[in-house]
Amino acid sequence: MFVRAKSTPNSPRKSVQIVQSVRKGGKVSQKIVRYIGIAMDDFELEKLKMLAESIRVRMEAKGQQLLYSPEEMAQMKVKTKEKEYKEDDYKVNLKNLEEQQRVISGIHDVYGKLYDELNCSSIIKNPARNKAVVSIFKNIVLARIANPKSKRGTVDLLEENFGITLNLDKVYRMMDKLNDEAIEKLNDLMYQHTLSLFQGKLDVIFFDCTTIYFETFREDMFRRNGYSKDMKFNQPQVLLALMVTKEGLPVGYKAFSGDTYEGHTLIPALVELKQKYDLDKVVYVADAGMLNKNNLAELEALQDSGFEFIVGARLKSVQKELQKKITNMANYEEVTDEYKVARFDYKGRKLVVSYSHERAKKDARDREKAIEKLRKKLSRNKNPKEYLSNYGYKKYLKVTGKSTFSLDEEKIELDSRWDGLHGVVTNSKNLSNTDVIAQYANLWQVEESFRVTKHDLRIRPVFHWKSSRVKAHMAISFAAYALVRHLEYRVRLQYKKLSPEKIRQRLSNIQTSILFDKKKRIRYGLPSRINLEARKIYQVMNIKKNITPYIIEKM
Repeated sequence: MFVRAKSTPNSPRKSVQIVQSVRKGGKVSQKIVRYIGIAMDDFELEKLKMLAESIRVRMEAKGQQLLYSPEEMAQMKVKTKEKEYKEDDYKVNLKNLEEQQRVISGIHDVYGKLYDELNCSSIIKNPARNKAVVSIFKNIVLARIANPKSKRGTVDLLEENFGITLNLDKVYRMMDKLNDEAIEKLNDLMYQHTLSLFQGKLDVIFFDCTTIYFETFREDMFRRNGYSKDMKFNQPQVLLALMVTKEGLPVGYKAFSGDTYEGHTLIPALVELKQKYDLDKVVYVADAGMLNKNNLAELEALQDSGFEFIVGARLKSVQKELQKKITNMANYEEVTDEYKVARFDYKGRKLVVSYSHERAKKDARDREKAIEKLRKKLSRNKNPKEYLSNYGYKKYLKVTGKSTFSLDEEKIELDSRWDGLHGVVTNSKNLSNTDVIAQYANLWQVEESFRVTKHDLRIRPVFHWKSSRVKAHMAISFAAYALVRHLEYRVRLQYKKLSPEKIRQRLSNIQTSILFDKKKRIRYGLPSRINLEARKIYQVMNIKKNITPYIIEKM
């Protein structure tokens, strides 16, 4: 099998296909085994080719020598099934029919196939011998994508909405199989799948941390109280570090005890990546939480090994002399009418600062809102205690005497000088100033990835109390996240951009009604209507969806 890009006459369009040479008699012809998509320019063509190559490698690794396309095989299967039943079996009296169940089929059709393509079951030790464990793991991961709940709620969900019955105790035993070895395999697997989409080379990795809290007040060695981004300071938590590409595709994750300072997570995670994988030069992008003296020193020590970093800067914390230079617009180079960039030396590193007119307007609006609220409070109440605990107001207050509060106009004017400014620190010698800023701007992908993990997949709160089960829960969530991101990436390349939530909704609406003929004792499947976007998602995954009613079994 090989990847082919086929041109369209008098058009920039190029279709990307996986084809196979087939010998029939004395002639060799090429047969399309997988259609990937259409590219409108060279950039899209390169992305589609890499996706096609990744799919081709997996198909060959599984020994899939396809003499027929999946569509042809599906048609053959349908024809074979039709021979098993008589024409009279398809004639029904509506009065004899009753709906026994209505099951969601879209999630398992699409995400189930992607799960198999990515070989997720391979993380289970001896998957051929542990078929029950493999099946439970798959269903629990897909259920988390469909509608994340507690494990008990997930078991009920699978039975009610998917027609799948699981034993809760067996679900917990499956989780016990997701040990450290399985989690390491999961990280390796998803890293390799992501790597395959970029011709075996990742040049930028984004890194961020978040906290996952528990519905309990008891600590242990793993679940610890710490700084909570959810403001749950009296509840134990764990710290989750996530690494992704700028497309949001998973590179890996690592869990730390809840009292770990997030600035201490970066170096161990990077060193582990370097030790495990043969990485080329990589630029790591992280937010200002990673910016501390020790981190930067350790990052620079890794520079000879091909590591570079771009880390968010806290501009107002730099030395006074440097602050004066940063706020002086004469030091900036104009990129566009409303965008400027400057570079400064910062402790032997490069500090790149950008000025955006749009960001400046937003900063000014936000400050004015805070000041207006403060003015109203001052006009109503002169009690200073009301303001001392509120940082957002306090920085603009001036104290005269012991108890007289007023607006500090000088501080307001000084604060306005920072409007529109944003800085990053880097040790990169080759990236231009604008490239550095652009790479950091992509950090929203990892933040959006946490939004998907926390809200769409609802990794928190966690109801397990054993450390091993907590880690297993996070592994299930990460596996679900990986499937969500890989499908989103394929859909965007081969169709158009759809959010993970939109894809989930479209697939959840694809259902099958199970109808039973009480007189003939025949069970029928009645597929629901499928809309255009859902149909395109099926096409992306090369799944033929038949909406014709069919016989499930004759009793």
